[in-house]
Amino acid sequence: QVQLVESGGGLVQAGGSLRLSCAGSGRAFTTYAMGWFRQAPGKEREFVASTRWSGNNAYRAESADSVKGRFNIYRDAKNTVYLQMNSLKPEDTAVYYCAAGLLFPTWDYWGQGTQVTVSS
Repeated sequence: QVQLVESGGGLVQAGGSLRLSCAGSGRAFTTYAMGWFRQAPGKEREFVASTRWSGNNAYRAESADSVKGRFNIYRDAKNTVYLQMNSLKPEDTAVYYCAAGLLFPTWDYWGQGTQVTVSS
């Protein structure tokens, strides 16, 4: 059974940092794109960042304009993807979801989500 399990969410003050983790199991995700999305109350789910296989043992990272320069996505060799979030703002408050997909930008698997709350 394929699973993505997020962790690392919580409550932080504006300007603070959090690191989210997403551990994949049930298959190897080496050549899968992995990404982060978020959904704030009353809003649609939106793309945050992704990392995808670009060949030659390298990954290509992309992020939304709203988080560029503040958030960094990276992955390790053990099916885990991270989202380092710095300089957090109240508008970053949302449930953050991890996703994985074989053919970017299609996403095949989703995690259950982890809550991030940024207080002003």
